[in-house]
Amino acid sequence: MIDVSANLESLGQFLSKELIALDTAQIHSVDQLLHHFPKRYEDRRQFGGLNIDSAGSQICLQGTVIDSKNPSFHGRRAPQEVKVAISNSIDGGSITLRWFNMPYITKMLAVGHEIVFFGKVKEHAGRLVIDHPEFEIIEEGDQNHIHVDRIVPVYRNIAGIHQKKLREHIYQLLEQIDPSGLTSLDHLDPDYSHHQALKDIHCPRALTASKTARRHFALDEFFKIQLQVQWRKENYAQQAGHSLGKKTQLLTQFYHQLPFDLTNSQKQCVKEIIHDMRSPRPMHRLLQGDVGAGKTFVAMCAALLAIESGVQVALMAPTQILAEQHYHSFNKWLDGLDIHIELLTGSQRKSNHHDAKSSLLIGTHALLFAEDHLQNLGLVIIDEQHKFGVEQRSKLINAGNAPDVLVMTATPIPRTLTMTLYGDLDVSVLTERPANRGKIVTGLRPKAKVSDITKFIQQNLQQGRQAYIVYPLVEDSETTKIESASSAFEKWQKRFKKHEVGLLHGKLSGEDKDAVMERFSKHDIDVLVATTVIEVGIDVPNANIMVIYYADRFGLSQLHQLRGRVGRGEHKSYCILHSDGKSPDGLEKLQILADSDDGFHIAEEDLRLRGPGNVLSTQQSGLSNLQFPEFLSDLALIQQAGELAKITLRKDPNLSQFPRLKLNLQAQESLRS
Repeated sequence: MIDVSANLESLGQFLSKELIALDTAQIHSVDQLLHHFPKRYEDRRQFGGLNIDSAGSQICLQGTVIDSKNPSFHGRRAPQEVKVAISNSIDGGSITLRWFNMPYITKMLAVGHEIVFFGKVKEHAGRLVIDHPEFEIIEEGDQNHIHVDRIVPVYRNIAGIHQKKLREHIYQLLEQIDPSGLTSLDHLDPDYSHHQALKDIHCPRALTASKTARRHFALDEFFKIQLQVQWRKENYAQQAGHSLGKKTQLLTQFYHQLPFDLTNSQKQCVKEIIHDMRSPRPMHRLLQGDVGAGKTFVAMCAALLAIESGVQVALMAPTQILAEQHYHSFNKWLDGLDIHIELLTGSQRKSNHHDAKSSLLIGTHALLFAEDHLQNLGLVIIDEQHKFGVEQRSKLINAGNAPDVLVMTATPIPRTLTMTLYGDLDVSVLTERPANRGKIVTGLRPKAKVSDITKFIQQNLQQGRQAYIVYPLVEDSETTKIESASSAFEKWQKRFKKHEVGLLHGKLSGEDKDAVMERFSKHDIDVLVATTVIEVGIDVPNANIMVIYYADRFGLSQLHQLRGRVGRGEHKSYCILHSDGKSPDGLEKLQILADSDDGFHIAEEDLRLRGPGNVLSTQQSGLSNLQFPEFLSDLALIQQAGELAKITLRKDPNLSQFPRLKLNLQAQESLRS
C-alpha cells in the first residue's frame, strides 16, 4: 500500500513530463494530488437511444469495432476512423468515431474490440460521427470504467498533463493508498471517513454522493479558515492597547454644529466604536454600509474621540480622488474645531495648518512611507479596505503602538463572506440612508435610442442638474466591439453643444483627474463622460443622472456602487442601464438592480451569480485558493464551521492538533510585526 505522504516521484508510475507539470502546480505528494478536487462532473452514463435526433447531444455508448482504417487521399492524410456497432442502445445502429492527426488510434482499436465511448454526436455527410471521443476497451470481466459509463470528474487544467491521464492517476492512487495514513477529519463527522469522502468526491457512484463529499471537504476548508480567524481574534484580545474616547467635548461640538441629525444607525455605530475605544484592548472593527449611508460621519466621530485623547489619527484611502474627497469633507464638517488636517498622496501634500503637527493625516498608499509624519498614532481608519493588501494594512497599523483600527467599506458584503473573511473583526452595519437624500429611479433600457437618452439628459440639464455617462473601457479595443469613453466623448460634445462636457478615466494623471473632478464639483462641467474611476468617493449632490452603457459587462455590486454617485442630494435621480439586449442572463442580472436598492441583497445576488473572486478581489481578500467557493453562500455551513472552530479552540487553544496551521499563523503574525 502507498503512504499518502509519499513523494510522487518515488512511486515510479508518473512520466517525467507529468512530474514536472505537477511540480509546477505545487503538487508533490500523494496527499496533495488526492486533494486536487474536481471542479465539476459529467454524467457519462447511457443517454437513451442513438438516432438522427442524437446530433448535438453528448452521449455514452457501448459497442463493437466493425471497421478500423487510417485512410489518406491526394498525399494528405484523412481523419482516422473507427466504425462501431452499438450494443447498448435499443435502436442499435452504428456510429463513426474520428480522430485527426492521431494515426496510432487505429492500432489501438482493432476489429472485434468491445469499447465504451463518450462524446458529442454530430451529423456529417448523412452519417452520425463523434470527433475525438473518450473511450475504454472492455476487457473480460472488467466493470471498473474510469472515463466512460459513469459519473466522471473533470479537474482544473494542469498544463502538461492530460485530463484523462490525471483522472487515471488519481483513480489508481485511491485504490492503492493506506487509509490509516490520512489525516483524521473526525472533528467534522466521525461516521464519514476521510477515505470514503475522497472516493465519493473523485469517483462518485451517484451525484448525491459527490455533493455530500464536496460539502464535507468545504466544511473542513471553512473550519480551518475559521480557526485562523478566531485565533487571530483571541490574539488581538490579549494585546495591550490604549483606553481612548473618555473625553467627548469635540464630539459634542461636532454634533451641535451639524445642520442635520445623524441617523439612528449612525448613532448606534458610534456607540459601538466608543465602547471599543474606551476598552484597554485595541479596537478591531469593520464598519460597512450601503452607498450613501454616511460612513464618513461615523469615521469623523471616531477621529474626534481619538484626537481629544491626545493621539494622532491616520485615514488611508485606495485612490487619490477618494483621499481628496475625504480631505475636503473633513475640512468642511470639522471647520471651527481647530483640527490640524493634512493630506498626503503620491503627487501632493496639503494642510489646513502649516505651523503645527497634524492631528489627522489623510492619504493614499503614500502614508505607508510617511514615518516622519506618523507620531503617537492611536487610531487607524482604512477606507475600502479590501482594496489594500494584508501587508499594506499591517504596515500602517504597525506605525503605531497597538492603535485602534476601524476598517470601512462601501461595498455591502454578504453575511457569509463577512463571517468568513472578517470573523476576527467586530462588525458595525449602517442600515439607513440619511433623510435628505433624493430617490433614485433605476431603469433597464435595452437598445435605447441615443436620441431619447440625449433628450432626457437635456431636460435635466436645463433644470440646472448634472449627469454622468459611464463606459467600461477607456479606449476602443480591437478585440471588443464596444464604444469606449474616449471615442464617445467627442460624440457627446456634439450632442450637448450648449453645455460643457468633460472626460475622466484612469489613464489621466492624478493632477488631471483632480482638475476634472473639481470642475465637475463646481458645476463648470455639466456632463461627465467617465469610466469606473468614479465608482467610489465622488460626491456631487447636484448630479442626478447616470447612464451606464454596456451595463451587463459590470458586476452587480459595481453597478450598485456606480449608481450611488447619484441621489446624493435632494433631487430625484435616475440611473439608466443601457444594454444591447442580446444576453438573457445579462438582462436578468440588470433586472435585479432595477428592482432593488438594497445593497446587501444585491451583494448576495452578485455572490450567487459571479462568485466571491469577483465580488471582492480574490488576491486581497484571501480567497484566491479557495477550493469550494460555491459554498460561500451556504450560511448553515459557515455557521457550523464557526461553531466547530470555537469548540476546537476551547479544547486546544495552542492548536497542537493543527501544527501546520499554527506555523502559518505564527508566520503571518511575524510578518505583521
